[in-house]
Amino acid sequence: MTHFLRLDRATVTPEVDRPDPSLVIAGDPVHTTWLHEERGTLYAGMWQTTPGTWKVDYSEWEYVHILSGTSILTEEGGAAHTLNAGDSFLIRPGFKGTWECVETTLKDFVILE
Repeated sequence: MTHFLRLDRATVTPEVDRPDPSLVIAGDPVHTTWLHEERGTLYAGMWQTTPGTWKVDYSEWEYVHILSGTSILTEEGGAAHTLNAGDSFLIRPGFKGTWECVETTLKDFVILE
């Protein structure tokens, strides 16, 4: 096993799904995930969504780097954060709010449950 892993969508079969309909506020967002690593409670890969808005509720840590597109992440009772290509951020457990995809968004992610 090598200790280096390049995240490349061409090397992984994607999983395609949608958020639970009860969470969707607007649109018909489609999520595509390229999971490159799964070790215990750690997950890493790439994720893409098409436009729409849905409720989110994080019980895990997630590091994100936006590769393309525009989304707005709004914390319940808090600020709205516009996310564009080049932005990196950390979501802490307990974050609740909405994810609005304005323009198809692609991100790298690392999740630790």
